[in-house]
Amino acid sequence: MSKIPTDLVRHALNGPTMGTRWSALFHAPIGTDPAPINAALADAVNIVDCQMSTWMPDSDLMRVNWAPVGTWVSARPELMAVLAKGLEVGRLSNGAFDIGMGDVVTAWGFGPQEADPQAIRAALGKARPPAYESLEHDPDALKIRKLAPLALDLSGIAKGYAVDQMMAVLRGFGIADCLVGLDGEMRACGARPDGRPLTVAVERPDYDARAPLSIIELNDGAVATSGDYRHWVKVGDQRLSHIMNPTRGGPLTDAPASVTVLADTCMEADAWATALMVAGQEKGTALALKHALTAIFIYRDGSELRQTQIGGA
Repeated sequence: MSKIPTDLVRHALNGPTMGTRWSALFHAPIGTDPAPINAALADAVNIVDCQMSTWMPDSDLMRVNWAPVGTWVSARPELMAVLAKGLEVGRLSNGAFDIGMGDVVTAWGFGPQEADPQAIRAALGKARPPAYESLEHDPDALKIRKLAPLALDLSGIAKGYAVDQMMAVLRGFGIADCLVGLDGEMRACGARPDGRPLTVAVERPDYDARAPLSIIELNDGAVATSGDYRHWVKVGDQRLSHIMNPTRGGPLTDAPASVTVLADTCMEADAWATALMVAGQEKGTALALKHALTAIFIYRDGSELRQTQIGGA
C-alpha cells in the first residue's frame, strides 16, 4: 500500500461566490502558507462573477445587455473567452446551447427578479435567432456588439470557466496535484499523494437530498453536470427546470434527469452538459458521438434511474 509523504500537509480551502461556494483541495509542503493561495482563488472566482453575473447590474455582461443594438461594447479578456466558447458550442450543438436566453431565464424567475407571467407568455414559442447569429465579437479589439435584440446569460458556462481559473491559480503556485470545484463543476490535476487517482461523485438526481450515484476517476481533466433537480419551479404537479429550451422559449419539459460531461476544461464540460440536456436523449447522444464527448445520461424510469454512458473507457 502506498503511503502519503510525511512532508506534505493537506489543505481544504473554500469560500462563497455566485450563490454557492468554491472549493480547492491539495497537499503542499510543510510550511506553505495557504493564506495567499486562498486570496488568489477568491480573487479569481470573484473576477468571473463581477464580469459575467446577471445579478450585478453593473457587470460587464449587463453592460452588453443594456447596450443598443449595433453598438460596440468593450470587454475584458475573461468575458471575451467565455463568449467565444459559448458561441462555438452554440454552433456545434445546432443551437441547443444558447447564451442568448437571458430574457427567458428572467421571465421565469431564475434571475434576480420574480417570475413575470406576461413575459413568460411573450417568450413561449417566440422565434428567435441563436446567439451565434446575433452577437459579433472582435477578440483582438476586445469588443462585442449585438446584431439583434439579445439578452445574454452565461450561467451554463461561467462557473466552469471559474473552475479553470482556479486551476490556473494553483498551478501558478506550483501545486501540481489538486482538485478544484464550484457547485457541480470540478477539475482535477495529477493524483493523490499516495499515487491513487483523484475521484469525484456523479450526484444522484434527487430533488430533496444530496447523495452520490457513481464515482468517476478524474485524471487531469474536468467534469460538469447539468440537471433538473437543483433549481426548478413547480407549476401544478409538474417541476420545471431552470434550463431553458431555445426552441420552446421556456423550461425543458422532456429531458434527461441529468447529463455529466468529461472534458479537458471545465468550461467545455459545463457548456456541453447543458447542450446535451437540451438536445435530449436521441439528439444528445448523436451530438456526443459526433463531437467525441464522454457523457453520462441519467434518466428517470418511474421510480428507478437509468444510466447510459457515451464515449470514454
